[in-house]
Amino acid sequence: MPATQQATQTHDLPRVLGASHATAIVVGTIIGSGIFLVPHEMMGAVGNSGLVYLAWIVGGLLSLFGAMTYAELGAMMPYAGGEYVYIRNAYGDMPAFLYMWTWFAVAKPASIASVTSGLARTLAIFGVFAWLEQPVFHGSTILYWSQLFAIAATWLITGLNYLGMKKAGDFQLIFTWLKGVLIVVIAVFCFTSHTGSLANFRTSFTGAQGGFGGFMVAMIAVLWAYDGWNDLTMVAGEVKRPERSLPLALIAGLFIVGALYMATNAAIQYILPAAQIASSPRPAVAAMAVVSGHAGAILVSAAMGLSIFVTLNGTIMSGARVPFAAARDRLFFHGIAHIHPRFQSPSTSLVVQALLSTLLLLVVGRFQQLFELAIFAEWLFYMITATTIFVYRKRLPDAPRPYRVWGYPVLPALFVVASAVLLYFSYAENLKNSLVGTAIILAGIPLFLGIRRRYAAEAR
Repeated sequence: MPATQQATQTHDLPRVLGASHATAIVVGTIIGSGIFLVPHEMMGAVGNSGLVYLAWIVGGLLSLFGAMTYAELGAMMPYAGGEYVYIRNAYGDMPAFLYMWTWFAVAKPASIASVTSGLARTLAIFGVFAWLEQPVFHGSTILYWSQLFAIAATWLITGLNYLGMKKAGDFQLIFTWLKGVLIVVIAVFCFTSHTGSLANFRTSFTGAQGGFGGFMVAMIAVLWAYDGWNDLTMVAGEVKRPERSLPLALIAGLFIVGALYMATNAAIQYILPAAQIASSPRPAVAAMAVVSGHAGAILVSAAMGLSIFVTLNGTIMSGARVPFAAARDRLFFHGIAHIHPRFQSPSTSLVVQALLSTLLLLVVGRFQQLFELAIFAEWLFYMITATTIFVYRKRLPDAPRPYRVWGYPVLPALFVVASAVLLYFSYAENLKNSLVGTAIILAGIPLFLGIRRRYAAEAR
């Protein structure tokens, strides 16, 4: 059966998102706290700003190659579930289930837990929120107010998405614009400040350190900052005119993000020399503190908080669609496929996702490790998903393709190779977590077989 027919069963949600909403999902989900934090890690890894900019450019291009590949797949199969749909129709039920299982059990709950805890830590910078770093019970370190705040934020945004994609999409659109404006304002403040110096750029290619390994550390930081562009494909079943809107949003969104990232990085360097960027955990905050004192630091911290909140909305929004799609295909528990009769949202999937995220947030100190496992799994499935384009080009050469990736097969192949290299470095740098991540993926096999037997028994 052609892939475009086989996947139609996953679309039962109303198409309410326009091209502007879709672009906001790409931009708003990608830009979280990374742009404000990773220049520190990158500069520490490579030692000079020239290599930092090179990493931003290479990472941006690799992400763009991936987005262009996904744009062809998404325009061809614009249904809820994104990567799950592409993997299932190319490689079958079990690989698709293992992807969904990893996404549902680890990747998205851990990502949500990490994002919300990062939001709590960012707000704790403000004196009025200093209580977030205090334990709930005096003298006990079992539970902190930051955990409860993160749980509340998770349920607040889950509630917004429960009320329907139109409301969640409008929130994403409005606050992504506001986020972008704040980032531009911060960059303008830096570039127009008399405290800046062009001399900071004159040593851009001196003092390099770390070699190829250091550059790969910087690349991993960049790709983490660019991560999230694929989330739009998960909600493709709710995008109007997806054959046009999906490619436009994916490609334009990454160009917008790349421009904002480069401008922000340059603004920070205009204010701070390389050594100070490398030594400051929050270089954007440090730069604005130099420009306008405490008020500048508050502005950046507020922008970080808003940015993380918008990322959280995109993460929760996309996360619930993958198990929903699998349940509609009878590859997961049927109740997960429930659509709210009034709000037309995957309500059960959203609630279960929030419950799993809450559980991780209550397991003090554990979710960061799980998030590292999720990063490993994400790049594994990025690679697998990108290879499906070669399968479809060979198996369905005449299938309607509203968008064809430019530079085929070279650009998709480059993205696959880059993903494989990152997987290798994940194993080399953190063998234990990578092996645990592999074990979690494989643990889905008996669950898949059990669900298969259950549905087969019901069909008799």
